[in-house]
Amino acid sequence: MARLALGRLFPDRGSEGPTSREEDGRVAPPGGTDAAGAGGDVSREAEHGELSSPPPAEPSPDSGKRRRLLHVTLPGCWGALVLACLSFTPSLLPRGGLLQGLICGISAAIGYGLGVVAAYVWRAFADRDPRSASRRSWLVLLVSAIVLFGLSFGLGQYWQHEIRELMGVTDYNVLTTVACPFVAALVFSLLLLCGRGIRSLYRWAARLLGRWIGRRAARVVGWLLVAALAWSAFTGLLLGGFVNAANEAFSLRDTQTPEGVHQPTSALRSGGPGSLVPWDSLGRQGRAFTGSGPSARDIGAFTHRTAQEPVRAYAGLTTSDDAESRAAQAVADLERAGGFERENLLVMTTTGSGWVDPAAVDSFEYLGNGDSATVAMQYSYLPSWLSYLVDQSKAREAGRELFDAVYDTWSKLPQDQRPRLFVAGESLGSFGGETAFSGEYDLRNRTAGTLFAGPPNFNTLFREFSDQRDAESLEIKPVYKEGRTVRFTDDPATEMPPTDQPWDGTRVLYLMHPSDPIIWWSPRLALSEPDWIRETPGGDVLEEMVWMPFVTFWQVTADLPFATDVPDGHGHTYKAAYVDGWNTVMRPTGFTAQDLDLLKDIIRPETEPTATGS
Repeated sequence: MARLALGRLFPDRGSEGPTSREEDGRVAPPGGTDAAGAGGDVSREAEHGELSSPPPAEPSPDSGKRRRLLHVTLPGCWGALVLACLSFTPSLLPRGGLLQGLICGISAAIGYGLGVVAAYVWRAFADRDPRSASRRSWLVLLVSAIVLFGLSFGLGQYWQHEIRELMGVTDYNVLTTVACPFVAALVFSLLLLCGRGIRSLYRWAARLLGRWIGRRAARVVGWLLVAALAWSAFTGLLLGGFVNAANEAFSLRDTQTPEGVHQPTSALRSGGPGSLVPWDSLGRQGRAFTGSGPSARDIGAFTHRTAQEPVRAYAGLTTSDDAESRAAQAVADLERAGGFERENLLVMTTTGSGWVDPAAVDSFEYLGNGDSATVAMQYSYLPSWLSYLVDQSKAREAGRELFDAVYDTWSKLPQDQRPRLFVAGESLGSFGGETAFSGEYDLRNRTAGTLFAGPPNFNTLFREFSDQRDAESLEIKPVYKEGRTVRFTDDPATEMPPTDQPWDGTRVLYLMHPSDPIIWWSPRLALSEPDWIRETPGGDVLEEMVWMPFVTFWQVTADLPFATDVPDGHGHTYKAAYVDGWNTVMRPTGFTAQDLDLLKDIIRPETEPTATGS
């Protein structure tokens, strides 16, 4: 009888295998009993002749059945399918097949994780264990996947065609388009394997910790340790290693001189005769800056007046060890060349590798009839899009040090002998240029005008002006303080709202294309819908672009490296806009609309990009 009673209280489990949960590796006992309140070995106590059971034992984190390496769950597959299909919706720029495959794979992996978590939460509230999906359920998923993915793929190609039409992009790569689903599957599988690897590491850590602490605490501490380890590996080993390798590679490239660029023979250029900055220390972009540009003859042929040779001063990374001394040396060479004796003086903050957009400086020099000087300096070896992500502090320091060094010398000159002081920067250069100023009044009081193009979304002043914009104005074209000092436009040839308000004194102008991902990218895109997507889209953005959690973030992130691979007037390509922008900020006299159109033809590159992301 006693044995019969024991059999009823603790049924034999030898013939039944454990059921595993993919989400956390917990084991459910037979009969559907919750694992937290059942299981464990029976202990018998002979004391007083009574039978007692021990406290419920927690299952081991790795006590589930062995899974196949790429085993998937039905809820996870549904989540992957939904986000994979949504990834084909349009973003800001046209995408090639390989890039679309990457976005699709990442989105599918995120969707799979969300599907698994959602199923786990639902089962927790329903107080039930996982169940094996029927063949009918998998068949429904398969048919749905074929239909929905095929439809999304077709719509995606249509939307990409529409974006290319808006921007005048003519190239289309069929092979990469066909490869898109295969790339997506590969990326999804790799990310799934990474997730499985992290989960296996957690189980090992929890089992090891369980020898010294309780299993509940072991699971929590295990997750914290694995999460910290994964984050450290990504930011320290992977990201840090990638950045270091890129820095080494681009530092070697920095020793080269661009084709067609030669050491200047003019004493008005850094690296030329009498220069305080050696030619070899300028870096690749510095040599391109001082070894090119319009001559006095070129400018005179455009203005039909006697023009001067512009002054260009520059300091490269190897010119000096730190930003302060590098800025001081650039300003010393500027003063040597007579830059403070010109009518117009431009402080230009460069992008990552020290690049200065020729369109920005050439337009400034043409409209100033050559009676101008420009000073800039390098702060990184990395290309613009990579510096945008990892070199923000260097850009901030360079922008502040350079302007302060120039302003220190400029402010000591007699007021009637000071040149008009301008500030400019593109992309990360605008971020660095902003950091020298505290706000609108500081820009107005210490400069004669400012022109920033494609400001990153994290720019301090740009965000202040945009977030505190006047009521009823839009984020894609904000109005700040009725436009008294600061204004924004996507086309300075047409309008800079508000057109019914005066714009006297110093003018600060931001150029911002609606399709420029540099302007709109932000980590907040992952979970929060921005105003610029809710608003009526700009002229080169499709109305079909909508915000979706996680998906939109990865779409705009993927647009960043290809932001300049589109024709002028779209994305992050600002060429002709500099002509109208500087004409608005500098307010030179004697130039007609026809003159400005002629200058745009001079400023624009001979060839335009025709494809992106392929």
